[in-house]
Amino acid sequence: MADSDADTPKSRKLGNLRLIWSFAIRYPMRIVGAGIALLLAAAATLAIPDGFRRVIDDGFSGAGGGDISQYFFYLLLIVVVLALATAMRFYFVSWLGERVVADLRVAVQRNLLALDPKYFEENRPSEIASRMTSDTSVIEMIVGTTISVALRNIVMGIGGIIYLLTLSPKLALMMLLGIPLAIGPIVILGRMLRNVSRHSQDRIADVGAMVAETLGAMKIVQAFGQERREGDRFDKAVQSAFATARRRIAIRSVMTAIVITLIFGAITMVLWQAASDVISGQITGGAVAAFVLTGMIVAGAFGALTEVYGELMRGAGAAGRLSELLQEVPEIRAPTRPQPLPEPARGELKFDDVTFRYPTRLETPALEDFSLAINPGDLVAVVGPSGAGKSTLFQLAQRFYDPQQGKVTLDGVDLRDADPGDVRRRIAMVPQDTVIFAASARDNLRYGHWGASDDALWQAAEAANAAEFIRDLPEGLDTYLGESGARLSGGQRQRLAIARALLRDAPLLLLDEATSALDAESERLVQQALERLMENRTTIVIAHRLATVRSADRIIVMDKGRIVEQGDHAALTGQGGLYARLAQLQFESSGA
Repeated sequence: MADSDADTPKSRKLGNLRLIWSFAIRYPMRIVGAGIALLLAAAATLAIPDGFRRVIDDGFSGAGGGDISQYFFYLLLIVVVLALATAMRFYFVSWLGERVVADLRVAVQRNLLALDPKYFEENRPSEIASRMTSDTSVIEMIVGTTISVALRNIVMGIGGIIYLLTLSPKLALMMLLGIPLAIGPIVILGRMLRNVSRHSQDRIADVGAMVAETLGAMKIVQAFGQERREGDRFDKAVQSAFATARRRIAIRSVMTAIVITLIFGAITMVLWQAASDVISGQITGGAVAAFVLTGMIVAGAFGALTEVYGELMRGAGAAGRLSELLQEVPEIRAPTRPQPLPEPARGELKFDDVTFRYPTRLETPALEDFSLAINPGDLVAVVGPSGAGKSTLFQLAQRFYDPQQGKVTLDGVDLRDADPGDVRRRIAMVPQDTVIFAASARDNLRYGHWGASDDALWQAAEAANAAEFIRDLPEGLDTYLGESGARLSGGQRQRLAIARALLRDAPLLLLDEATSALDAESERLVQQALERLMENRTTIVIAHRLATVRSADRIIVMDKGRIVEQGDHAALTGQGGLYARLAQLQFESSGA
């Protein structure tokens, strides 16, 4: 996702537009309709100068029997055709623009949902979100306006040249000499514009990412009084985006000025010669009027192409950035022939001689020569200092990563041989930092089992001690909970997450202890809910407060990615090792 392709050849940059075509071609009838309307509009535009030629040469001279109304009816007919064709073109191309962007956003999002956590560690989600908005907006403009304008101007330019040659080959050839002079500046400045446009989109993405980050942490920003600093930081990002955009605008302005000067300068010289030809009787006044009007149309068409070229470069850059997202392939995916997990599910989890390093921290192993067998129905607590590797066990169990050495098995099947979706369906997770979506209470609960009935939702809520506060919400289950569950307290969010895990009804429960930041009453309610959740399940608890693991069947003490002690609470306390020291520090500080 870095700006590594800034020096890519122009042909490859323009080739990025193939992505847009691959989505547009799904709607061939709309493309045909837009093409027909475009041709009609261009033809009607080019017919207007011929209408004026007829009015001047035939109507005013009396060649039509003195009745000039027929020539004005001809002009009115052209105007009606032009209006209808333009309206049709606008409808079809605008529809295509909206449809292509909608399909593109869905395709990118579906691919992002399939990527593994490693990708989002190396690339900021806020920047990706900005691409989904700013870059797709550019593509919407390209499909809905720019490409249509480009095709229309090409048709009018070529058709106009042909008509000019029929009026006066000599004058037409003189005017055409000015057009090649514009190609050089377009090519040179277009290359500069391509790179600047890419940088401009990157700066806009930075601004969007910063907005998302700051607004998502608004309470922290205000609590620490960092509003001014964040405002200054945002101002610098905006000014950087503006400076890049100013360079892009300047280049496009220079392109436009050069091309218009050359083309309209050529028209002026041609008109000078035309005036001499009228005086000498080589051409009629009506033909000159038609030539002038058509010449302006042709000049305007080629002049507009310089602006269109710049927009196409922006569109190519945006399409390239989105293509990168579409082409990302997940490293964690199902094998060609996944091994099915045995039925019925047992919830047996084993780590066999596992060594694992996070992709962004390859120098330090998170787990090293780690082996652990957890039998069905066991309640196993994992304790240790920060960085000991506790959370890594959960990451590997859900196959968000694969170990570099050893294997992890669920119910006897190596996770690398199974479909990750099948593995995760057998696991329920209650994280310490509860994720509540900006949706209704009902939808947040149904994340555990989307097809659950209302009765099942309420049963899970009752078991999780969440039913009472859900009933007190303004619209019950249908109450919108706000961004990250802003309308709920910490304890309520945790109980909602427990109800979600209950609905999952999975044989293996991963519990990142969620009571450390709660008040006593909320902790009591959450602990009761957790006890119900753990019944008849294999449970692994990452314990931050040792008072909560005294009843565990086995306590695993970890340090620096290894198991240094294991046993029950009484045995570990008597050994006088790391667990005993941790327990003494916690229980003395709490007065337990």
